[in-house]
Amino acid sequence: MGQESDMVERYLRVHKRDVSYIRYVFEGYEGIAYATTIDPEKSIIKLVIAPDFRDLVDRILAELRHEIKYTPIHEGKIG
Repeated sequence: MGQESDMVERYLRVHKRDVSYIRYVFEGYEGIAYATTIDPEKSIIKLVIAPDFRDLVDRILAELRHEIKYTPIHEGKIG
């Protein structure tokens, strides 16, 4: 992935049953984003996205909307 200061953070709230699924999907797209659970009780996932792959992550998330529900919470640049 790119330099850490160029990375973008995106936070999503998902249903608890979908946390593992979203993490699995982004693990399958190795190198475009890192997904981690930051609040297991509230089912909040943080995506750390390489800037060159931001559009691809948007397309993946758009497709995931057909399978699961999620709520975008926040997006920002690290650093």
